[in-house]
Amino acid sequence: MANYRNGMPADTIDVTWIKSTASAPTGQCVELAVVETRDLVVRNSRDPQGPALLFTPGEFEAFVQGAKRGEFDHLIEI
Repeated sequence: MANYRNGMPADTIDVTWIKSTASAPTGQCVELAVVETRDLVVRNSRDPQGPALLFTPGEFEAFVQGAKRGEFDHLIEI
């Protein structure tokens, strides 16, 4: 099993990255994957070799639930 850690180069993680269909055509989005430890890993599509951020399933679930409730809407321009 790999030794995953926050900040490791995202392109060194052997996963299939996915992104939202709402992403910009120029690829400006975040990409997500699940690693073998069941943690969720996130990277910036504009910098695929940049740092990866790892989240436990519980941490990511809390974020998704907050996003569904609109808790972060003030951070984006619509």
